[in-house]
Amino acid sequence: MLVRLMYASRAVDPQSAEALNAILQKSRAANPSQGITGALCHANDIFVQVLEGGRMAVNRLYQRIAADPRHTDVVLLSYAEVEERRFAGWSMGQVNLSRLNPALVLKYSETATLDPYSLPGTAMAALFDEMVATAAIMGQS
Repeated sequence: MLVRLMYASRAVDPQSAEALNAILQKSRAANPSQGITGALCHANDIFVQVLEGGRMAVNRLYQRIAADPRHTDVVLLSYAEVEERRFAGWSMGQVNLSRLNPALVLKYSETATLDPYSLPGTAMAALFDEMVATAAIMGQS
């Protein structure tokens, strides 16, 4: 059974580009063997991540993330059984915020600043869908 989970969290410490790349590389190395795919968005030390895969594998990974002391304010935005993956070819995609149109964020939010804590999970999922459709996701390996 496939599930899709979306969560938001805040980094305890500011994340450098190098630290973010290390997180992505670790995910890209570990996720395929677990059958996990997804995408990660990072802005202003806030993470939004979508994880897809088998229920047990996704649940275990989310539990590890929620317990990770580098994260705080971990909030589950959505969790659903799905018939197919949205990120099937991506061990972990990364949202390219330099290509993100602020008007797209404004479509779903009160302001053009990405704040997943103020959005319903359905709106954040729709925003992710549009980011995929407008090629704002990179690093598909």
